[in-house]
Amino acid sequence: MDLKGKVALITGAKRIGADVARELAKRGADVAVSYARSKKEADDLVAELKSAGRRSAAYQADLTDPSACATIVNQAAADFGRLDILIAMASVYVATPFDKLNLAEWEKTINVDLRSTFLCAIAAVPHMRKQGGGRIITFSDWLPRSGRPRYAGWLPYYVAKGGVMALTEALALELAPDNILVNAVAPGPILAPPTTTAEEHQKVADITPLGRWGGGLEIAKAVLAFIDSDFITGETLRVDGGRHVK
Repeated sequence: MDLKGKVALITGAKRIGADVARELAKRGADVAVSYARSKKEADDLVAELKSAGRRSAAYQADLTDPSACATIVNQAAADFGRLDILIAMASVYVATPFDKLNLAEWEKTINVDLRSTFLCAIAAVPHMRKQGGGRIITFSDWLPRSGRPRYAGWLPYYVAKGGVMALTEALALELAPDNILVNAVAPGPILAPPTTTAEEHQKVADITPLGRWGGGLEIAKAVLAFIDSDFITGETLRVDGGRHVK
């Protein structure tokens, strides 16, 4: 897909999402982003993309609210005149010990990581059909892609990201006749959480075969690869520095 004149919507465009937005803009796309609480970061990103000559806008949305998912998709399509690419990156990444799990903790993760991905995708389809096709890129995780939970305390997250893989495959089948390609990125050690200590950061690097964290640009490269391809759909790609083979 030639990105010149195309419009992309990224949900959760902070940190890694901002890197993806910048790379899309460099290729000629106009980029809308959504955010939950990070208004300053979103506004700064929009200003940066506009200064580079691209159209851009940011929408505040609580994606635990089902109606918000359709609202931001339809708003972006209305404001930009079209929608060609949906990148569903919004995610809740919070560990919860098993004995403290309850329905509220379950829904906090499932509703954002899985349900909002489904609802945004469904809302995006009519707009993409008008353009004769499009791309939907979802976000899973390297652990469910590798078929092992590995770390205790992440039950809702693991289930949600496993569900994203299944959703990606099912959507790919349903939407293939519309030339809407659906794929998932499964990140590994890309950017450390802000609370990560230097010792923890180095420990992860040491157990990663490539010996380092990836950085947001590596995710942007994977997203662009899916956008560029006209014949890959229903795939989940690990971007993990080889963690799954060690």
